[in-house]
Amino acid sequence: MDHNKQKLSGVFAPVVTPFQGDQPDLDALAFNLTKLRQTDLTGFLALGSNGEIESLTDEERLLVLEVFAQEKGDKVVMVGTGCESTKETIEKSHVAAQMDFDYVSVLTPHYHAKQMDGPTLLRYYERIAEAVSAPVLLYNAPQFASGVQIPPKIVLELSGHPNIVGMKDSAAAGPGRFLAEIDPDGDFSVLAGGINFFYSSLHVGATGGVLSLANVVPEACMELYDLFTRGMYDRARELSAGLIRLNQSISGAWGVAGVKAAMDLVGLRGGRPREPLAPVPAEAVEQIRQAMTNEGFLVPSV
Repeated sequence: MDHNKQKLSGVFAPVVTPFQGDQPDLDALAFNLTKLRQTDLTGFLALGSNGEIESLTDEERLLVLEVFAQEKGDKVVMVGTGCESTKETIEKSHVAAQMDFDYVSVLTPHYHAKQMDGPTLLRYYERIAEAVSAPVLLYNAPQFASGVQIPPKIVLELSGHPNIVGMKDSAAAGPGRFLAEIDPDGDFSVLAGGINFFYSSLHVGATGGVLSLANVVPEACMELYDLFTRGMYDRARELSAGLIRLNQSISGAWGVAGVKAAMDLVGLRGGRPREPLAPVPAEAVEQIRQAMTNEGFLVPSV
């Protein structure tokens, strides 16, 4: 198996950024990474949507990355570096490469959404891939990008670039349409960006997933991947259904605030999101607790 494809197989947690008051809580981040590092997760995504990248200053992003550099251990780390300009994306990608992270994950630019057509995105990603030393991952997430999506034909063309090694697809349709275009025996990896289509994506050729639930129940997410790789599809399908139901109460209902609330329930340090995002109301936290208990991911307190 290609070295990159091996490194991009399994489950990644898109790690949250805890806050204390209105400042990043770097001690809490280190605590969470220490705990997550002790699991079988393949690795982490730093500065993704669950990391509230859009709400961090450049200085804060660098502080967060310094914690990842100290606490990543032997885990594979991809860093979100996508910006609206090619120039700034390249600059941030250089920083991630200089800090010795494994990959940069580049969200589509989207402020001028109508102008982000296939040829424009092709040039954007090619220029970045040619300028930076770290391998590049495309990031397709229309819900965070004003509806902008990378056309499958453009993904196919970019998949042939020697420094573009994969993509994360978080669109609700799942990555099947991209996988249908790409040589399954090639060196380009596709990661599912949501638990709702993680199991089905593995069946059509995805190498793994970047799953918000991996912040909360990392071992269950890895168990699902392991069951699939061992061909135990009935058990994998059953576990997948439980994780999808759980996700409806957490990220599905509340986004990153829900993920943070669920982390608090399992002894990690999620805390509040940064304003203007609001924390999960107390009654909804109890609903999340009940959902985790019902699905067997939380033992009720005596």
